[in-house]
Amino acid sequence: MGFPVGYTDIFLPKLLVYLLTIMGFIRKSICAVFSLLGLSDFLEPEMAYPTQTDPEPEPRSVSAVLIRELLPVVKFSDLVVLDPPENCAVCLYEFNGDDEIRRLTNCRHIFHRSCLDRWMDHDQKTCPLCRTQFIPEDMQEAFNERLWAAAGISDFYGEYSPITTGL
Repeated sequence: MGFPVGYTDIFLPKLLVYLLTIMGFIRKSICAVFSLLGLSDFLEPEMAYPTQTDPEPEPRSVSAVLIRELLPVVKFSDLVVLDPPENCAVCLYEFNGDDEIRRLTNCRHIFHRSCLDRWMDHDQKTCPLCRTQFIPEDMQEAFNERLWAAAGISDFYGEYSPITTGL
């Protein structure tokens, strides 16, 4: 037992490291000479990593869009709460007066709008802090109907279940 043995015997010989350094210097020198002579077309192009200037937004779920409509956005300074929290439980940054926040209707927890929106983009439908449903029970049926209508499910099934009992 004890600490693992270090592998001090395995190392690259200094001669190999020096040789690789010299070869890199020679390569750069040849590229510079070819560029000066106007023969840079004969060189292999450098591998350029693809750069994304405008990353594509993540696809949002239909339920996240509908939940956003139900949870209003207000400024933290406009919030009327007896004992407001000092910081967001998701990002742990303090709330400022100009911050846009969302207050959940069931549990009354408060989060930055962007923090809660990112949470909903991952198809989460519960409070990140206490796991209470975003949608109150009295609104759940209306929410489900809107969700099914947005997904086109109500057109296929309506009131009847597609499952039938066999004879």
